[in-house]
Amino acid sequence: MNIDQSEPCPCGSGKKYQNCCMKQVSKEPSINPQVTVAKLKTIAPRHTNEIYNASNDDFFELTPEHLNNWLYAPFSKLQWVRINTPSDLSTSPVMRYLELILDAALINGDYVEADTKGNLPLNIAREASMLSSQFSVSSCEDSIISDYSGENEDMFDALHYCRVLAEVADILHLKNNRFHISSWAKQKYLQDGINSLFTPMLETALYHYNWGYLDGWKYTVPLQRLWLFMLWRLQKHSSLTKLFDETCHAFPKLLDELEEEDLFLKKKFLGMIIETRFAERFLQFFGFILIDQPQHTDGKGVSQNITCLPLLRETFEFSSE
Repeated sequence: MNIDQSEPCPCGSGKKYQNCCMKQVSKEPSINPQVTVAKLKTIAPRHTNEIYNASNDDFFELTPEHLNNWLYAPFSKLQWVRINTPSDLSTSPVMRYLELILDAALINGDYVEADTKGNLPLNIAREASMLSSQFSVSSCEDSIISDYSGENEDMFDALHYCRVLAEVADILHLKNNRFHISSWAKQKYLQDGINSLFTPMLETALYHYNWGYLDGWKYTVPLQRLWLFMLWRLQKHSSLTKLFDETCHAFPKLLDELEEEDLFLKKKFLGMIIETRFAERFLQFFGFILIDQPQHTDGKGVSQNITCLPLLRETFEFSSE
């Protein structure tokens, strides 16, 4: 396959071919012009395969094959990572809220009444708020403004996120102003408990839920396809600041989605989007990480770090093989 050097690299990085995998091609020894066509047909696939499986410094030693799988493979076909269902989901806000909703529905004939806005009823919000002290994130939340408690669903982002995920995953569906449990979800829940719904909720959050839904920002930065790359890097160093820099380095095309003219402002804004959409709403809402409060010395902030909670490493096991 002939690739123009100015075309996007087929590995999916968003970089031009000449600035990406072409570097690996240039390292290959030149082919003797007197080699026959038959011989060339034998050599070419081997060289192509070697390039596809060669590590790339721009992607922190990932190979094009590796990266292509992480960016484009469906959830069930991901390689170099094992995704498990933890045995104990009691520290996951999203899964605890879902369990609370399902239990309330089962007691009431497989549904809960929605309020006049089509949200969960007030008693669900109150009960969910009482769970906040059981989550690690409660230690760094403002006592007045919190994503993990609220008088109603409108004021309770983590609960709203859970309910929307459950609807997108077809665990719940709204009909006649009632949230009904889908028959398949009810069967799984009664048979194997809340753990049986962890994978559907996780896959929905990663592939089917709109990451920009809660913030209202106009930018449609395609972060979702990078979720596994970002998670892998974050597990390596537990630093959001490093994650922002690494993502900009590996996928500079992301910055083109932003309208700011100043490169520094573009990177800063992209960092805000990654922190909000990926770290806060996905990782923290699921109970995978805790974003540490930034420390300040002489009025200057230092790198913002995260704490990887046990649920994260129990769920995602990365392999270099």
